[in-house]
Amino acid sequence: MEKAKTKKSLSDNLFFIVNGLFLLICFIVVAFPILNVVSQSVSSPKAVIAGKVFLWPVDFNLNAYKQIFQNKLLMTGYKNSFLYTLVGTFFNIVMTVAIAYPLSRKDFIGRNVITGIFVFTMIFNAPLIPTYLNIKNLGLLDTFWVMVIPGAISVYNMIIARTFFQNTIPTELFEASELDGASDMQVLTNVVLPLSKPILAVLVLYYAVGHWNAYFDGMIYLNTEMKFPLQVVLRNILASVEMIEQMVSSITVQDAQRLAYVEVMKYAIIVFGSIPVLLLYPFVQKYFVKGVMIGSVKG
Repeated sequence: MEKAKTKKSLSDNLFFIVNGLFLLICFIVVAFPILNVVSQSVSSPKAVIAGKVFLWPVDFNLNAYKQIFQNKLLMTGYKNSFLYTLVGTFFNIVMTVAIAYPLSRKDFIGRNVITGIFVFTMIFNAPLIPTYLNIKNLGLLDTFWVMVIPGAISVYNMIIARTFFQNTIPTELFEASELDGASDMQVLTNVVLPLSKPILAVLVLYYAVGHWNAYFDGMIYLNTEMKFPLQVVLRNILASVEMIEQMVSSITVQDAQRLAYVEVMKYAIIVFGSIPVLLLYPFVQKYFVKGVMIGSVKG
């Protein structure tokens, strides 16, 4: 018996060591590019162009970020993305819960057929041109709602929410609520949603990140520059050296140094566009692990 425990202990320790080394390597692979980009964005242009910056800033300065906050187009894109993300995520959560909750109820007639129809749309969806023509006929082109309504529901996220409601919320709670005279809406708002914070946090993170990083819809469906989300603005700037040179034109430097400022500005723009997602994650992290493990354990 003691030998078995010793062998098991040795194998467990070996597993933890190998797993720890593997996770450490993964952390380094992920963290190095992030630290490098952040350090490049707050270093002096001379150090960046000379390749002296790796993990720590060299000659720390925030000139690139000062130029970003003075650019009206970037700040307008930031505001637009914030509004698209805020309204779009709220709309997504409402639609997802409204569909997932009834489909999770075993007494809902035809729920399997309706679920099958939703799953069908995951496999066979409309190509870009018919989708564009449909949005055009609905009068959504170049409007605020074109960034919200077409992607109002993610079938994948709906299935996750439905699975959570179905496996986590006891059937006895529904029966007790019905005996107390509660309506379906009261059951949803007073019983189901307070017990569903983990999955709601996961859905908020998924939808918010999707809205914040979305650029293709804005690039296709929006024509007015002042309505562009931040990602479209960043794409246009990073794809055009001339636009970045215009941003650094107010800095009195020689032409040879201006190229170095352009490189620093690129790194600063990348960090600038990633800050909101980095700030959001810590607030939902405690729910995230529980939410993503939905359906992995039965019992």
